[in-house]
Amino acid sequence: MKTSLQRSQTMAIVWISLFASRGAFGHADEGPLAGHSFHGEAYDEGPRQAAYLMEGMPKVNFPVTTTNALAQKFFNQGVGQLHGFWHFEAERSFRQVAVLDTNCVMAQWGMAMANVYNETRASDLIASAVTRTNSVTVTRREQLYLDSLAKFYADNKKSEAQKAEEKIDARKGDKYGPGASKPGEDGDPKAHREYVRSLEQIIEEFPDDLEAKAFLTFKIWDNGGRLKISSHMATEALAQQVLAVNPLHPVQHARIHFWNGEADRRALDAAARCGQGSPGIAHMWHMPGHTYSALHRYADGAWQQEASARVDHAYMIKNHVLPDQIHNFAHNNDWLVKNLNHLGRVKAALDLAKNMVELPRHPRYNNISSSNAPSSSTNLSVASVTANKNRENSAVLGRARLLETLVRWELWDELLALGSTMYLDLTDRAEEQAKRIKALGLASFAQGDAAAGAQRIAELEAVLKAQRELRHSDTDEAEARARRDKLPDDQVAKAMNDAMQTHADRLKSTEKAIAELRLYEALTKSDNDETRKLAEDIKDVSKERLAQLWLRLGDKEKAMKLAKEAVDGATNQVQVLANCVDILAQCGKSEEATMEFGRLRAISTHADLDMPLLRRLQPLAKQLHLPEDWRPAFIPPTDVGERPPLDSLGPFRWHPSPAPDFELAGADGQRIALKDFKGRPVLVIFYLGYGCKHCLEQLNAFAPMTRRFADSGVSILAVSSDSPSGLEKTFKQSAGGKGFAFPIVSNESMDVFKQYRAYDDFEDMPLHGTFLIDGDGLVRWQDISFEPFTQVDFLLNESQRLLKLPARPTLVTSASGLPDSGTKGTELLRQER
Repeated sequence: MKTSLQRSQTMAIVWISLFASRGAFGHADEGPLAGHSFHGEAYDEGPRQAAYLMEGMPKVNFPVTTTNALAQKFFNQGVGQLHGFWHFEAERSFRQVAVLDTNCVMAQWGMAMANVYNETRASDLIASAVTRTNSVTVTRREQLYLDSLAKFYADNKKSEAQKAEEKIDARKGDKYGPGASKPGEDGDPKAHREYVRSLEQIIEEFPDDLEAKAFLTFKIWDNGGRLKISSHMATEALAQQVLAVNPLHPVQHARIHFWNGEADRRALDAAARCGQGSPGIAHMWHMPGHTYSALHRYADGAWQQEASARVDHAYMIKNHVLPDQIHNFAHNNDWLVKNLNHLGRVKAALDLAKNMVELPRHPRYNNISSSNAPSSSTNLSVASVTANKNRENSAVLGRARLLETLVRWELWDELLALGSTMYLDLTDRAEEQAKRIKALGLASFAQGDAAAGAQRIAELEAVLKAQRELRHSDTDEAEARARRDKLPDDQVAKAMNDAMQTHADRLKSTEKAIAELRLYEALTKSDNDETRKLAEDIKDVSKERLAQLWLRLGDKEKAMKLAKEAVDGATNQVQVLANCVDILAQCGKSEEATMEFGRLRAISTHADLDMPLLRRLQPLAKQLHLPEDWRPAFIPPTDVGERPPLDSLGPFRWHPSPAPDFELAGADGQRIALKDFKGRPVLVIFYLGYGCKHCLEQLNAFAPMTRRFADSGVSILAVSSDSPSGLEKTFKQSAGGKGFAFPIVSNESMDVFKQYRAYDDFEDMPLHGTFLIDGDGLVRWQDISFEPFTQVDFLLNESQRLLKLPARPTLVTSASGLPDSGTKGTELLRQER
């Protein structure tokens, strides 16, 4: 690593001058650990590849003191990305500003603004920036921006004693006013209120500063959970001042947020311009979905969410990023599946949910299990309760939506068929097991297979027993740990109670699943008395399913009552209204059924009529002299702005990117090229040389697994930053000192490291990288980090899973069902007429 360190000295000196106040890194002559930033831990996981001027960014202008015209462009780009909540790319833009102009103090302000969810780091960055103003000239306007943010973070760091005192004041009704959030919860409301005043000061002195008005609009919305917004229309008037100058300003994003749940109709014009004004930011296409979904316009919401996914896909493919590394990606697709369900576009919903399950998994940000291998239904680990705390990932959400769609639309054959596939495979997370087992049990009982249903009940009881044992052991462990720490009795009791509460919701969920299956078991036994008793006590079952249940029990009045209540709580949802029509028709209520069927037709433009529930309505349609395809023609909306063709935003599905080709020499001079592995997968490990202890640990972890990877058809190749002669020192540090079971080649120039983005462009140093490349030369999985990837068992299992899947799944062309050629188009995609 000595060579790498020498190469990075010049850039390091520049950055150390900017961030020396952090004190988080050692002396310059010591250097960082291999792969780690010169600037401390906070920079290890931040953006480490150079920024570029991206297409489709918001058109904003935020002038700063700089002599570098390119730095100003990157600064404007960063501000636009802040408005779009694309914080990771915003920080990258501001880091690029700091490289281009080391005297631009506002670059650190931008980095602090991009770390809104990392208060410690944001506070350090802005404090350092203010300190630098003693030696670097800034304008009055810039000083106000710097001081206001620095004061906010300083004020927000209050002692617990101060917060406790303020809680007393708040209860007396101080200046926060009645109904204000308690100080100390989600930050100090006083600090947030003062920050609003600081932005108002900037606007007073610089009334033409549109960005100050936009940031103030966002801040007033953000404060809604702490300080009640006294007038939404007043905030709207502020936003309109910005829009009067720039109608496509990203402040439209803020308008959607602050009208959401208050009066969504007032944000319709914002929804029509939000994505159009920032077409390169996926979240800005997603946001109008909030408005349309709140107004029950699910087709328009689905269009926006598909647009968002396409923009994300284009970005990920171009920049070699895996799907769940993107903020909001899984959430957006999860919501899209829900909207497709509301529209009755069941096949598209299933395709998308299955695709979410198929996407590459990673133990840090997209994993459905807490361990590396599937387990039996009763083999639960302690880790399964606490691992994977972030549930907003494609694997978990995709599986949840898949089960939901199959059950909701009574697709029992498909559900049972998928039960033995990777889409619903076993996992060591108890709550995931319970969901899977319950759904399979429902399908078994629906198919009349009481024996299989009873087996599912037994499996759930085994899961519940394991969960209770785990709760008991975790509680005992919490008590033992607290007593080892010699905590007082009240804190010991709290630790035990907290441990128990961790398991409470999971236990209740499994108990409810057992109760629901027992209900259907009683129904298959024709034990109506027992079924009625269980049905009265059942919790968390949809009203439409309960309506069908009571109809089978012969209680038509209760069935119709529940079906109508379900419709009242689910405006414009095809499945819920279709269920009501079905119930009314079966109960002999022809007139009511006909009226509700008319409402159903109006919202069924995109529905798949071959679903079991909708097939049951065909006799009614025939009785009404309607065609077999009774769906109405699609009428394009007129208030959604000029929508671009969806294909122009990006591909419908993410697909792997081509791996850059290379040819490198080993210690013996023999050259190995990526093309040598054509037709067979290869795992390429970039490591930082014989001087990196963690790299050697990684190589020694993979070495004994070489045969198991080979048995799965996967070769291993390591790429080093050492010279060819330096590779010999790596061999000597292998287990046994006899080298490794896989070839190692030299990339001393590190050009291949850079091609694979396993390189920090800001600090001119290599990074650790691990890449699974399939036989067609496509990167199916990757990890780039300041630390090497060492979870070998996980990667072996994930490699086996991914390589069974096609690189580009064959799916529908479009999920939204709206014209791909924009709102003026006339031809629907995938209309199964």
